[in-house]
Amino acid sequence: MKKIETVFLAGPDAWSPDAAEGLAVREDVCQAMGFRGVSPKLGAGLEEEQRSEVTGRRLYADALALLRSADALVANLTPWRGPNCDPATAYLMGFASALNKPVAAYLNVADEEEADLRSRVEAWYGAGPDATGRWRDGQDCEVEDFYLPENLLLWAEARRFYVIVTPNPMSDVQGLHLCLEALKLYSE
Repeated sequence: MKKIETVFLAGPDAWSPDAAEGLAVREDVCQAMGFRGVSPKLGAGLEEEQRSEVTGRRLYADALALLRSADALVANLTPWRGPNCDPATAYLMGFASALNKPVAAYLNVADEEEADLRSRVEAWYGAGPDATGRWRDGQDCEVEDFYLPENLLLWAEARRFYVIVTPNPMSDVQGLHLCLEALKLYSE
């Protein structure tokens, strides 16, 4: 395997109220562990009138170019705007996988019950077992239930997947640290 020097940091962090500070902290964690962390600055500093389809497509192209230039990806799969991870992060995990880049992931939750995807779906939408024992949500759709912390494909794609119980799910970097330790094992 190629030596891992640059790590693409994927996650909803770019949209948090303290995005610049949070991304700087994550990049500092990478540096302290011998990596260069990079993350797209999606929309950072843009005025409302600058936000357009053209700008969106440029940001998309820039993010994928940055991912292509990285050696690996660490995904923050902390539930965001619902029981699952940020959809863009899931997309970037798949894109990195298609490029044969190693992927590691972490998911921060506030308590152990939230570590199970089915529990989060139940809390957000209501869910319960049907007559056959299959779990279904409030719209009668089957809940993907493999007793995993996230969607089966995302969980399986990550070479390492860490679940961190923390009082600060959106800002805790322990999972990032563990993912970087795991990537050291894959680096020459």
